[in-house]
Amino acid sequence: MHVRLLEGDGSTWGVGMPIIAYLSAKITDAHAFAAATTVTVNGAPAQGAWFFQNSAIYRGYPLEAHYRTEKYWPAHAKIHMDLAVKEQPAGTGLVYDNSLTLDMSTGAANISKVDGKTKRMVVTSDGKQVFNFPVSLGKASTPTFSGVKVVMEKDRVQRMTGAGYDLKVPWSVRITNSGEFVHAASWNGGNIGQRSTSHGCTNLTVADAQRYFNFAQVGDVTVFTGTGGPTMPSWDGYGDWNLPWSTWQAGGLLKTG
Repeated sequence: MHVRLLEGDGSTWGVGMPIIAYLSAKITDAHAFAAATTVTVNGAPAQGAWFFQNSAIYRGYPLEAHYRTEKYWPAHAKIHMDLAVKEQPAGTGLVYDNSLTLDMSTGAANISKVDGKTKRMVVTSDGKQVFNFPVSLGKASTPTFSGVKVVMEKDRVQRMTGAGYDLKVPWSVRITNSGEFVHAASWNGGNIGQRSTSHGCTNLTVADAQRYFNFAQVGDVTVFTGTGGPTMPSWDGYGDWNLPWSTWQAGGLLKTG
């Protein structure tokens, strides 16, 4: 069986981005996988752990594993991983056919705090405030998830469809697989900063959405409170930080300890 990584050498990510590995079979024993993993941050050992979950991202890769530490990565850091799993066992009848290394970096520590009560999105970079935007979040019948979400991708124009709408939406920053974005909402201008009326997305003015789009990097952290919605599921994108560290260390679908 084979392992592939989401990240590539030389890539730079936000401080909330987990290392993600995809496995070409549903392994039944992850002990060797965990034991073969060495991660350093700026040359010092990282005290992280893998968490295994089902996956439908890549055809033929039914399982994915996310690696993170207890806290976010430090900003402006060099991260190195050795995944020396070749010829190691993965359960009865399964053995890895490759080993991998990864050298990636983190950028600035961009943290957004979105408050459904104040209808504001306050964005900091390396601890300094850079934006304070008015927002409109999900209405009561379609509330925005609460919790910690991580920027997944950016699209200059994203087609969004649902009951009664089919729109091409500019300056769209995805934060869940299920369809939550931070995006421009010219049609909702009268409610932005006043009322939450969206289908779950974080609505910004067009000018603010463009500024955030140009600023954001994949892996940036967004923390939502006061939304009236449940906590984002850990599997709905990069919701890894919504799991307590003790739960994370247990390994998810497979135990590593």
